[in-house]
This record gives sequence, C-alpha cells and structure tokens, in this order.
Amino acid sequence: MNNLKGLSAFPITPSDRDGRIDVGGLRALLEPLIAAKVDSIGLLGSTGSYPYFTRDERRRAVQAAVRLAEGTTPVLVGIGALRTDETVRLAQDARDAGAAAGLLAAVSYTPLTDDEVFNHFRTVARESRLPICIYDNPGTTHFRFTPALVGRLSRLDGIVAVKSPALDAAAVPGHLAELRAATPDGFSLGYSADWNCTEALLAGCDTWYSVLAGIFPGICLEIVRAAASGNAAEARRLDARLRPIWDLFKTFSSIRVVYAIANLRGICAAEPPRPIMPLPAEALQRVREVMAGMPID
Repeated sequence: MNNLKGLSAFPITPSDRDGRIDVGGLRALLEPLIAAKVDSIGLLGSTGSYPYFTRDERRRAVQAAVRLAEGTTPVLVGIGALRTDETVRLAQDARDAGAAAGLLAAVSYTPLTDDEVFNHFRTVARESRLPICIYDNPGTTHFRFTPALVGRLSRLDGIVAVKSPALDAAAVPGHLAELRAATPDGFSLGYSADWNCTEALLAGCDTWYSVLAGIFPGICLEIVRAAASGNAAEARRLDARLRPIWDLFKTFSSIRVVYAIANLRGICAAEPPRPIMPLPAEALQRVREVMAGMPID
C-alpha cells in the first residue's frame, strides 16, 4: 500500500476473557465493512485492543481478516509493542498474512525521545518490509509526533502515512498545512477522533480513520463522499446527525461505547479486555436511548 485515502474503518476485536479472539464474531463485524466498500479496514487499532493480545492471537486475527477481505479491501494492522524486536516480528507476521500496511504507535513505558522513536520506526520498516502508517496517539502513548518528526520519518523507505488525532475545527487547517509542508508529495495525511474528522476532511486531509465506521460504515462513507465532492453543507449536516454519538464517545470513550453498540445490535457478544470494564447499567441505558433515536444502518 503506497497510500491510504478515504475511509478506514476500525472495528473492535471480540474475544473471551482469556484474550482468545472470537474469529466468528470478528467476521460478523468485518463483513458489513467489506460489503459497504470502505477504503480500508483498521484491524487491531486502539479500538481493536491491540496491546492486550498475544502475538499468536494477533496473527489469528490478521489471517482471518485478510482471508475474508479476499484482496478487495486493504487491511491495515496495528503492530505496536514495547520492544523494537517484538514490533518487527508483529510487522513480519502482518506482512506474511497479507496485510497491506502496519499501523505503528510509539508504545512506551519509559518516555521516548524523538531520536528513539525515529530509530524504532526505521528498524521496523527496514526489517519487516511492510509499509508503515505512523500512529500518533498521545492519549495512550504519551508521546506526540511533531510535524518535524513526521517529516523526518516520511522520508524513510516504507513510511507511507500518518494517522493524527484531529484537533478542533479552528486548529485542523493549520496542523494539516504544517504536515503538508514537512512531508513529500503523496504521503498520506489522515485523522482520527471521529467528532472532529468531518472538518479535517473538509480541510483536505486524505483519510478518516474512524471508530464509528467500524460498526456504521454507511453514514461515514456518505460524509467522506460529501466532503470529497466539495459539499460541505451536506457533510456537516450528516455529522450533526451523529452529534449524540460523538457526545457518548467523549463521555464514556469510544471503545466502551462501540462494544455496547455491538452487543445491543446483536452483532457479537463481547466485552472489552480486562481491566477495561463494560459500561455500567446507567451508561448502557444512555447508549440504548441514543441508538433508538438514530436509525442508522
């Protein structure tokens, strides 16, 4: 994968309490994404709980997803781990299973420097020969990629994209312009944090890495298409319909909310990996009420 564009849908990864992935449940989540023709699937992202699974379980998930996609939908796979050697092995597993690219965060316990992150990414890209998307997720890793560091990394062979957390509407254009100035032509600039991504698309980003698209791909594709056609009013109208979900995401976290939705809709029976807990009864009722008032497919 030399580029990432459009809508990348990030589903949960259903498993039992011992961390064994429910491949049947995963297929039930992925089949609607493939049928909707999302531009890529983001497997084992943060919503997909990648740090909680063993190497063997991650491999099972990638193999199942790639087999199901049958070459029609590129699969982007979370490959982050604490150690560089372990990350290389996870990237090689993803490559061997047929993944299109790896999604790599600066996972750490000891805070990392820019040079340490640069060397980590360079080693993983070189030794795995898997195209890499930089995963800037400071909310979990406590490391933030500056435009300057993204620029350095973008000039390495095999580093093809960045997934940044979307800022608010006023800040996104400036951040996007900084990244464009720092990176070569063709380097894909994408955003996550669903509630800000419509504005990121309208500002001209290449990719929306979406949690909601992992369970409701249709309306997310409509937003992407409206933005791509220059119909800002329609993109914002559709985004406004989703505001109650964005409020749930911001209040309870997107991962917990999407687990709840998947269960309420009967797609799969899954709980987040411990120590993350399912939503308590009062919060679950709020999700149920929001979904009852939002007939989206």
